[in-house]
Amino acid sequence: MISSAVRQKPVPFPECFSDVDQYVESTLDFISSSELFQKICGGVHILEFLTQDPDLYTALLPSDWREFFESQDIATILDLLLRDELLSPESPGSSAALCSQESQASDGLGVPASLMDYIKQIRQHILDRQESTSSSSNNLALPRHVAVGMNSKKRHEVSNLSAYVDSLVSELSSQNPDQISHLVDFGSGQNYLGRALASPAYKRRVIAIESKPLNIDGARSMDVTAKLAKKETILRNKKQYRSEQNSEKCGLGNSNEASGALQTLHAKSVGESTAHNLHATQPTKLAGDENSNVQYIQSIIHDGDLSTILSNLNTPSSSPLRLMVVSLHSCGNLLHHGLCSLIINPSVQAVALVGCCYNLLTERLPPPSSQGPTLRSPNLRLEQTSSACDPHGFPMSERLANYKHQNGGTGIRFNVTARMMAVQAPGNWTEKECNSFFTRHFYRALFQKILVDRGVVDAEVADSEDVMGKRGGSPKVNPIVLGSLRKTCYASFILYVRAAIEKLKAHPNHAASIEQHLADLTDEEILRYETEYGHKKKELSIVWSLMAFSAQVVESVIVMDRWQWLREQKEVKECWVENLFDYRISPRNLVVVGMKG
Repeated sequence: MISSAVRQKPVPFPECFSDVDQYVESTLDFISSSELFQKICGGVHILEFLTQDPDLYTALLPSDWREFFESQDIATILDLLLRDELLSPESPGSSAALCSQESQASDGLGVPASLMDYIKQIRQHILDRQESTSSSSNNLALPRHVAVGMNSKKRHEVSNLSAYVDSLVSELSSQNPDQISHLVDFGSGQNYLGRALASPAYKRRVIAIESKPLNIDGARSMDVTAKLAKKETILRNKKQYRSEQNSEKCGLGNSNEASGALQTLHAKSVGESTAHNLHATQPTKLAGDENSNVQYIQSIIHDGDLSTILSNLNTPSSSPLRLMVVSLHSCGNLLHHGLCSLIINPSVQAVALVGCCYNLLTERLPPPSSQGPTLRSPNLRLEQTSSACDPHGFPMSERLANYKHQNGGTGIRFNVTARMMAVQAPGNWTEKECNSFFTRHFYRALFQKILVDRGVVDAEVADSEDVMGKRGGSPKVNPIVLGSLRKTCYASFILYVRAAIEKLKAHPNHAASIEQHLADLTDEEILRYETEYGHKKKELSIVWSLMAFSAQVVESVIVMDRWQWLREQKEVKECWVENLFDYRISPRNLVVVGMKG
């Protein structure tokens, strides 16, 4: 059962706020009025770190911040941002002592007052990320045959979410004589969650909706391993089959003739594609239990309307459908579709959804009439994504869509860079991981400097890819999308540059320009760049850390917006957000729950 504490505090906001409305208002006021926050979250890009004048580090941060950072190593700076006394050490995101006016963390460090104030502002607007008691109190260990294919992180997630969903279903059933008939898994993938819920521990009927046939085939194979389905039995004329196989290896024979030699006792349940890209399947029956099943449906989910999908279900017409939509780490707008399904479909009674991949969200609002604080060069990708005006995008709620800024603007917006940084988990960074990705980002920024200096890229449009290597850029030039390189290429900057050049020379859009401008680039010149700009690596690491630290507020606002949207729907009786996983194991740990009255 869901604890009364969760219902009294429907969003895990910091304790320094008296209620959720005070937290929401304070957070929206902060993100819409703080120019520094807006620059750090979406207004800067690492690729432009060395190509602007003045450089991005100087242009972004106040002089007293830079003087302080110069005297501290990066580990101390990260501790100050994330862990020093302003936060309780038990868990990343804990809300203890956030609103204290006294700063113990500044003792002996000489932290500038404005920096300390910024850290406090960020921390007090981050949702608490400590795993709740109610989310882990009734968890059952997954049997090995049910946990097939799962790593330790996935086992933790599936174990927690399946127990949580089961408790919600039981609670709904206690309130209504018509029990939940099926659980609908949006974006089921390999069906780890559905398999656990259909297992003997819970015996729930599951409708697994997945867009990729390969994932469905893999899931059905694992159902056999998990003893949720019997292995398909195939009868063959072995002599004829082997003869035809040998003929095919030699380039002879006809595959259609070979397929005619097969007779199946249990046909595959995935049917032929329809014009709606929808595939219905027969239920995967549990061995020895005819009342439980898993049914796979191949479909691309474009919105929350499940009418077409539900019409393809293999269920007795006399049985009323009462559904609960669930999902483990729904990417981008998929979680929005899951929430909307609660309102659009009369048969959906509840939702419990855990999101991720905020960078894949679309943007609902048109570009603002006046550009906010930014240090970015013109960028085609930002222009395209900010002009999408997708009704399924962020923000969902009217509260955020119509929020009035102090400066006269309307609506809360986060561009793709801010949303991509929101999937970071700085509280989990280790020293080894920091060294690795700080080096990667520095090498990429320094290589961009070479590209600009050599005329491959125009300095005014140097921001040509986002922090994860996705396509962007300006229409003036073909964007340089380098992407990832082998780990061995990061052993030195010379190796990195040589590998990057070879990769770009293989690209038809860049080969001629790379050959023209970089053919005479020597190792000595590459080494000179590293020597001249080597001290900038620490500065870049500081900016990247500030971006990831600040983007925790971006994630909190995105999750808060989803809860606020549910709150605005008259059909929704109860809604809340709860921490479902251990942040150290799975940092995208916030489940959004909504129930009809």
